[in-house]
Amino acid sequence: MPALIIAIDGPSGAGKGTVARAVAGRLGYRHVDSGAMYRAVGWKALENGVPLDEEEAVARIARVSHIEVVAGVVRIDAFDVTKAIRTPEIDRAAAAVARLPSVRSELVIRQRAIGRNGGIVMEGRDIGTVVFPSADVKIYLDASPEERARRRALDPAHTGGPAAVADVATALTARDQLDRTRAASPLYAASDAIVIDTTGKPIAQVVDEVLRIVKTKRGSEAGGYGSNV
Repeated sequence: MPALIIAIDGPSGAGKGTVARAVAGRLGYRHVDSGAMYRAVGWKALENGVPLDEEEAVARIARVSHIEVVAGVVRIDAFDVTKAIRTPEIDRAAAAVARLPSVRSELVIRQRAIGRNGGIVMEGRDIGTVVFPSADVKIYLDASPEERARRRALDPAHTGGPAAVADVATALTARDQLDRTRAASPLYAASDAIVIDTTGKPIAQVVDEVLRIVKTKRGSEAGGYGSNV
């Protein structure tokens, strides 16, 4: 069977990470969180005292650093930053560096290299629009602002502990504005993406929806379906 490139995009709190990991596991594919790469660059910039608005300096970090995103582990220049990059501070840093065209250009090159042979589920905010505009399957996950804020407030990896939903909602609104208005690769659903609203849906249901879409794609290309789903 052909090894597909599956792009899953959407805003924070829509369920991209959980769904993408589960889909990759069911298919026996590699899962890549592209956002972790921006987080790693933001983390290193802060560690090195590099202002996040100095584009060339931050781009150099992206260019010269060795970044690995493998099996849920994130390393930059051999430092395991898997936990360190899941904080409110790094949320903000990632949003800042993601606005820099030179940084995005460098990381898009790397993301394309990782996924060029297929057999991958890559999640982010511009996978189906910029990184892999010809991806075999494009999914855009979304949810109501209230649902997204509630999920993120309960996620200690991003809040450091239980957080007030109202405070998280304010932060998500700010992040959405940054993502959707940035000049470089703004967040939006690709015209040929299938939009899934995850509001009120169990993760298993969303995963099954995505797998049905993948099955349809595989069936249309090969007249059948593999045994991994």
